[in-house]
Amino acid sequence: MNGMSLFATLVHALGTSTKTNDKLDALVDYFGEASPHDKIWVIALFSGRRPKRAVTSTLLAAWCREKANLSQWLFEECYHTVGDLAETIALLLPEIKRGINPHSLSYYLEKLIDLSQNSEAEKKSFILESWEQLNRQEKFVFNKLITGGFRIGVSQQIMVQALARTVSLETSLIAHRISGKWDPMTTAFEELLGGELASTDDSKPYPFFLSYALEQLPEELGLHEEWQAEWKWDGIRGQLIKRNDKLFVWSRGEELITDKFPEYNALLNILPNGIVIDGEIMPSRDGQPLPFALLQTRIGRKNVTRKQLLEAPVSFFAYDLLEIEGHDIRSFSLSDRRKNLDAIVKSVNHPALLVSRIIDFNNWNDLKILRDRSRENGAEGLMLKRMSSTYQVGRKRGDWWKWKIDPLTIDAVLVYAQKGHGRRSNLYTDYTFAVKDGDKLVTFTKAYSGLTDKEFAQVDAFVKNNSLEKFGPVRTVKPSLVFEIAFEGIAASARHKSGVALRFPRMLRWRHDKNVDEINTLEDLKRMLEIYGK
Repeated sequence: MNGMSLFATLVHALGTSTKTNDKLDALVDYFGEASPHDKIWVIALFSGRRPKRAVTSTLLAAWCREKANLSQWLFEECYHTVGDLAETIALLLPEIKRGINPHSLSYYLEKLIDLSQNSEAEKKSFILESWEQLNRQEKFVFNKLITGGFRIGVSQQIMVQALARTVSLETSLIAHRISGKWDPMTTAFEELLGGELASTDDSKPYPFFLSYALEQLPEELGLHEEWQAEWKWDGIRGQLIKRNDKLFVWSRGEELITDKFPEYNALLNILPNGIVIDGEIMPSRDGQPLPFALLQTRIGRKNVTRKQLLEAPVSFFAYDLLEIEGHDIRSFSLSDRRKNLDAIVKSVNHPALLVSRIIDFNNWNDLKILRDRSRENGAEGLMLKRMSSTYQVGRKRGDWWKWKIDPLTIDAVLVYAQKGHGRRSNLYTDYTFAVKDGDKLVTFTKAYSGLTDKEFAQVDAFVKNNSLEKFGPVRTVKPSLVFEIAFEGIAASARHKSGVALRFPRMLRWRHDKNVDEINTLEDLKRMLEIYGK
């Protein structure tokens, strides 16, 4: 099997399986058979290092219509039915009978990268030629590579486990070596996993240690004296690194974001070398956290204005130390790491670097009372960490728990629906909800998670049978299905008709017991904004 066929088979297996072990086996099979250069690209793709888009969706659709001899209205009807551009094009283009395609995954990706500087005619020539070389499944994957629309349920942890089965390395080493700043165009598979880059890349972060949600009573964790409690902040998880007189800031999504937060430049000359701090990037003023909505005004902007710096100042709330004087101390206990961290933050004494304070409590019941006051402190709840714990890799049970407060909720009615992505591309699963404002309905949020597969199928059937209008892929539906919407926070927003924006909205449950006359009002939302917004 050639490289592109092998990758298309992998994508199909990952996209159609819901079992972790099946996905793991598919990745192990792939890494055991693929070429080293294709393997490095799969690691890059599945860890967020995707090439920049070389061709627009508009051009792809136009070239597909021309190739398949379709009118624009018919193509758009097909697109709205399928719900995914890459899949629509793969289905509409004629299936070509051919021999084995000799090209690899890396060939197509690197051609697409080179193509970004070429003329439209050259781009069209390569795309049409490629469509003729690929079977339907390969075309779908090729189109996804162009549009950047991969949504495959593969965590980096599963990929690391698969690599560990094919190379003689521990998962913690692999996770560290594939992190950071490296280029699949110029990095060899053996070089990446061999550790050469880890020893020469000053910017390389460590894999993050992630917590599980606490689902039992805290008393079941044992003696409270063995645990450290902190506020669970609502920010961007990050690592602050200084090595060889250079400063780097990484997000948990492995994006190098140093330039987005110029406040941290002041730390370059006062932090010691050989240091890696884990913490939360958060808007703050006078040492106090501000709402996450303020941070959103800066996310995604290439250049941060002086006005934004004044309105949404940012600090790094530190809660762990992973490296000191160039030595990896993740194997130290949390209590020892924390002592070193406290000493460093105290010596730096700068508002851009704050320590996330430890919460004193005498028993579990005291901590429950403090947890109920989380929103007053600008937090989502508490973090519970075993003081003897090492800093591990990925999501592990036992030592770190997040104990979040109950979400805010409001009842709303479904008014718009759109088809989902991936395995839900044939179902209406992306919804817009409204509350009452007098005799009118006012939209205020979107949500696409929280229901079971059976419930999504039932709502999909309702949408198809009760559509009132359609605007491209969006359907207006009869306002009768009521849902309880859960969310973590609420903020004022001039960009939304309702005047509010929700943090992490999702469907908590389908309220079969309520009708549209019983939903909440816009006034209810504004009251919540007064109480919980900042």
